[in-house]
Amino acid sequence: MSAGAPRPGAARAPAHLSAAEARRIAVAAAGLADPRPRGVVGLRRARAVAERLGVIQIDAVNVLARAHEMPLFSRLGAHPPDAVARLAARGDLVEAWAHEASLIPAAHRPLLEWRRRRPHPWRSLTRLATEHPDLVEAVYAEVAAAGRPLTAGELREGTTRRGPWWGWDGPKQALEVLFWQGRLAARRRPDFGREYGLPERLLPPAALGPAAPEPEARRALLEVAARALGVATLRDLADYHRQSAREAHPVVEDMASDGTLLRVAVQGWREPAYLHPGARLPARVGRAALVSPFDPLVWTRERTERIWGFRYRLEIYTPAHARVHGYYVLPFLLGDRLVARVDLKADRPARTLVVRTAWAEPGAPPRAATSLAAELWELARWRGLETVRVEDHGDLARPLRAAVDRAAGDT
Repeated sequence: MSAGAPRPGAARAPAHLSAAEARRIAVAAAGLADPRPRGVVGLRRARAVAERLGVIQIDAVNVLARAHEMPLFSRLGAHPPDAVARLAARGDLVEAWAHEASLIPAAHRPLLEWRRRRPHPWRSLTRLATEHPDLVEAVYAEVAAAGRPLTAGELREGTTRRGPWWGWDGPKQALEVLFWQGRLAARRRPDFGREYGLPERLLPPAALGPAAPEPEARRALLEVAARALGVATLRDLADYHRQSAREAHPVVEDMASDGTLLRVAVQGWREPAYLHPGARLPARVGRAALVSPFDPLVWTRERTERIWGFRYRLEIYTPAHARVHGYYVLPFLLGDRLVARVDLKADRPARTLVVRTAWAEPGAPPRAATSLAAELWELARWRGLETVRVEDHGDLARPLRAAVDRAAGDT
């Protein structure tokens, strides 16, 4: 990094980063450069990961593990599977629309108040809120009167109302409108279903703080993104909390002018980039990690391709015959490179981690299969699975199967 180690006040001396430096900065900022902790991992370390990332995405897909559990495994290795749920239960994390449906630090919720005043991005919910405000108000009144959190199913079962919108989807959509607006809060039950209640009943005091003015809130969110990404373009920073790049642009420029962000030029990047002053540039990165499709490291696909040359598409909703790499594909990080991808499934009745496809990236080092095998065994043990089975699909399948079999003797 030609401008030296990043530091506050260096914004007036533009830095130039090589592509390799940008990769190492991105990996370190994501918390994936340091060795995993030894010994028992408790809530303190889990909370540190959540605060470092600022956003942990939620998704219902459970073919391997819930989406919110995987970022902790990637960084901490084996940890209590309910760690994130416990952090949410005690109020450290709260559910909100951030990147998508997400868990965020409780103190960050007031930073999203400006968004809650805008229409929902889903047209069906905006239409309901606009054309059927009576339904929305009726649902709100029912939840408020219940005195306890309600699921969408409980709301439907307990009502005698009728009408074209008061069917299977009407109350559920009204709950989503109210959650988006912040008039109701939501939390997850053990079965992953949502229950809704008044914010003052469900949320900790930190989540109920006064909302900052929109420019200040946007600035705070962009700094969270910059810290988690290390080095990023305007669009990368804005996408972290789903801000528009157009609206974020003047805020980012102000941050660059006062030294909160450092303007940098990155080798091979077409767009200007911004470096967080606290970003770390390790001399090398020596660890490995399987990365969830919903991990902040890779969720902006354009950034993933720009930094790692890794073209990544989530093919869950692609018809099976049209998939290229598989249903639930995890990139494999080795050092500062994404060197492979594997389609994984936890066959729980057979207590087996199934590798349905395994593909190597161009230039993957010979040790990729051995390192990936070790990571698969660690993942299997964490999920309570006893074996790893590699099926015969993908150019890495055969060497990976041999490496998995060798590693089995060491477990």
